Amino acid sequence: MDEIIVLHPSIDVGSVLFLGIVSILLLMASAMASGSEVAYFSLTRSDMEDIEGRNDASSRRILDLLSNPDRLLATILVANNMVNICLVIFATQLIDELFIIPSATWEFIIKTIVVTFILLLFGEIMPKVFSQNNPVRMASTFSIPLKFLRWLLYPLAFILIRTSSRVSRLASKSAEISIEELADAVDLTETGSEEEQKMLSGIVSFGQTEVVEIMHSRVDITGVEYEADYDEVRRIIVDTGYSRIPVYGEDLDDVRGVLYVKDLLPHIAEGRDFEWQKLLRKPYFVPEHMMIDDLLKEFQKKKIHIAIVVDEYGATQGLVSLEDILEEVVGEITDESDDDEDKLYEKVGDNAYIFDAKIHIGEFVRVIGYDEDAFADVEGHAETLAGLMMELKRDLPRRGDELQSHGVKFFIATMDGRRVDKIKVEVNG
Repeated sequence: MDEIIVLHPSIDVGSVLFLGIVSILLLMASAMASGSEVAYFSLTRSDMEDIEGRNDASSRRILDLLSNPDRLLATILVANNMVNICLVIFATQLIDELFIIPSATWEFIIKTIVVTFILLLFGEIMPKVFSQNNPVRMASTFSIPLKFLRWLLYPLAFILIRTSSRVSRLASKSAEISIEELADAVDLTETGSEEEQKMLSGIVSFGQTEVVEIMHSRVDITGVEYEADYDEVRRIIVDTGYSRIPVYGEDLDDVRGVLYVKDLLPHIAEGRDFEWQKLLRKPYFVPEHMMIDDLLKEFQKKKIHIAIVVDEYGATQGLVSLEDILEEVVGEITDESDDDEDKLYEKVGDNAYIFDAKIHIGEFVRVIGYDEDAFADVEGHAETLAGLMMELKRDLPRRGDELQSHGVKFFIATMDGRRVDKIKVEVNG
């Protein structure tokens, strides 16, 4: 390439100065816009606490700008793009005033590559790096020009916010999937183990599970009478190993509080007449059809681990704990205090199980590999396996009864008084 770039023979000094000064100012404005974006949106919690504690004019401006982050971001983006476009236009004119460019190739190199490099280096990269390291200082520095730009560019920023919100809503609607579709996707997913598959299924169904499905029923609640002496309380604690025990008056429909065992530790040596009732904590009641994801939020908010489940009439139906909720996702949680007798089922053959009659029907069908609504046509209002037996027999079950339904054989193995205790189940393979 023989042709070379030379200075323009008749340079208009006034025009060059004007274009040069404007280009430098636009480059500085671009740097301000880029730096302010990083400065304002990289402020940490501690930075915000520091700004709120200062209570000076610049801090108040920063808080005012961040009170509407969408409008602030839209203002910065609009200003940055307008400045960059103007900078390219003025820089191109400045080059035409200064040089005679002999070919299109050199014109492309000078006007596109060189200008872009300068714009990226001084208008984007350097200010963003500096603002990342000094966010509070730069946010304070840019607060005055940003407030002016927020007012000046409000119409354009408003249009940008409304348009982006509309597009976002349309994208969200198109991306929505049902719980059933998500469950099918989980079923098709190949995971490393059966435990991982169960955990994914638990996460999918978590928001669709009611408290009544995971609670310990009323007959399984171990409580303490309000009038019991301290010796009786200690005996119950030792026998059960529970860390939190409901305390009731006349019966379980009159729950007066929850006794936390840790509250008794400073009084462990007290005599039988010790007034342990003064240590009771207020009970937390929840409706039986409350969703467990909502209950988990309440547990976190109130910092409690146990709730009494009541029906529409206020009668106690059962008890639910934080552990019961977590087990819906991660599976059975056991520790050194758990006995094998506490398990709700035991596999005794290829297609044979021994179930605790109090197991919920939903858990029962998952164990035997049936669909969730497999027994929907016969279960009626039953919620437990024992209730399903009553629906199938249409009478009170008795030890030795054999029933069949949907390819499953049920054998009532043991009774606890009039209550069904253990049920043997054989699934036709």
